[in-house]
Amino acid sequence: MTYLFIILYAITLIYFALSERVKKFVWLLCMQGFMLFGIVFFSLHKIEIFDFIFILTETILVKSLIVPWFLNKVRKHNQLKRIQETSVPVFFSIIVVVLSLIFSFFLSNFLNSNQIHTKYFTVAFASIIFGIYFIIIHKNIFSHVVGYLIIENGTFLLSLAVGSVMPMMVNLAILLDVLMGVLVLGVFINRIGDAFESTKIDQLSSLKD
Repeated sequence: MTYLFIILYAITLIYFALSERVKKFVWLLCMQGFMLFGIVFFSLHKIEIFDFIFILTETILVKSLIVPWFLNKVRKHNQLKRIQETSVPVFFSIIVVVLSLIFSFFLSNFLNSNQIHTKYFTVAFASIIFGIYFIIIHKNIFSHVVGYLIIENGTFLLSLAVGSVMPMMVNLAILLDVLMGVLVLGVFINRIGDAFESTKIDQLSSLKD
């Protein structure tokens, strides 16, 4: 069952490359949260029950519900519908996703460590690579927040790849990082949208001291 959720997670990366609608970006992040919940539920069995419940709550409540809800609220406030500011062809983005998955797979096998779970590492590292690529090719601030969350989801999955035992402090740090990052960036987007009636980063060049 874990393999199914990992495959579905990889498919969401391809959909990110195909999509231009902001609403679909939020929906895909929500789906990634549910898939991470499934991965945790079916793979972590050797940790303390309190840690297990905390991780499940983090994935289903924060990643799947709270963060997408907040981003959807930001999207509606700024009337964001489609993001077409990138000149990179969709086909090229799909190639980047596929190559990142292939590269991550060979890298995990090259490391050849019993402490690394190949099935997690491949998708996790590919998610981080694609998240960085997603930020680079887009000029919209909202897209940068989405790319940041893709990277964060990949980081969370990478923590599963390097071991099943996840210290509580690490989970708290990840959770606070996500909440504060999204909150601050969300307020920032709203302010930029109100001031310039646009969320493109080109508008930031008009800011003066």
